[in-house]
Amino acid sequence: MAPVLSLRNLTVEIPTRHGVLRPVDSVSYDIVAGEILGVVGESGAGKSMAGNAVIGLLNRPARITGGEVWLNGARIDNLPPEGLRKLRGKRIGMVFQDPLTSLNPLLTVGDQIAETILEHLPVSRAEARERAIAALEEVGIPAARDRVDSYPHAFSGGMRQRVVIALALCAEPDLVIADEPTTALDVSVQAQIIVLLKRLCRERGTAVMLVTHDMGVIAEAADRVAVMYAGRLAEIGPVADVIQHPRHPYTAGLMGSTPGASQGQARLTQIPGAMPRLDAMPPGCAFHPRCPRRGPGCDIDPPPVRAPDARAACHYPLTVAEDVTA
Repeated sequence: MAPVLSLRNLTVEIPTRHGVLRPVDSVSYDIVAGEILGVVGESGAGKSMAGNAVIGLLNRPARITGGEVWLNGARIDNLPPEGLRKLRGKRIGMVFQDPLTSLNPLLTVGDQIAETILEHLPVSRAEARERAIAALEEVGIPAARDRVDSYPHAFSGGMRQRVVIALALCAEPDLVIADEPTTALDVSVQAQIIVLLKRLCRERGTAVMLVTHDMGVIAEAADRVAVMYAGRLAEIGPVADVIQHPRHPYTAGLMGSTPGASQGQARLTQIPGAMPRLDAMPPGCAFHPRCPRRGPGCDIDPPPVRAPDARAACHYPLTVAEDVTA
């Protein structure tokens, strides 16, 4: 199956007076139709920056300086701003972290959804309103016909996030980028949003990039997971394989510090140290100062994704016999 989204050695740089920072460094992965790829890592790992680069929402002076972004076989990273604007909403939907700031407080939710539909689909204003109502019903807004003319402040946090998902899907995009869509919600509402996102993704065949720092969300929602560290891809693979049998020491550390991630684990473990600043990146593998498995070459060459199963970017990946979760 041809991928909906392909990143090929995507690199984002930020020029400063003290040098060039690289928050995204040679990242490559694919997402196919109907698949949810979870992108996980600590704050500052480059997860959201990669998503913003795909949709063309990088804040200056950040810019793509290397690699390629392909959407359904067409390259989009070299499009002019107007070309990217036409993609946003129509072919790429976005679900932001805070639903309250994602919605215009001066417009009703129905007007905001209808505006997106009118911009991207050849329909009348009356039909756009009916589609807006249908979109609200599809995401589980009760009495959608009565609430379509309500303003965002009249909805709870969970209901606002449902409205944002309806807004992202209303023009039937090929790809949805969901940036921390459950962070601002309580646990029970998080579970509802995850179930909703999975159902809509499967029914519509939409590809989803799910950006989060929560391994629990990844375990519940994603089909595959890409683990990022300091702007680079540390490990990628099917969720069950990565959670149960991590190959990169950083992934193993994440799993060891996540409650309930593994059976029989007596205590949570802690990864020593902290993620390096962008202006103080260590040579070689960025994780090597914190890595319990560091060895010769780790401080010289950044490792590619070249483990026997092509999953982990590590010179000394864990084997099944060493599996810390076994």
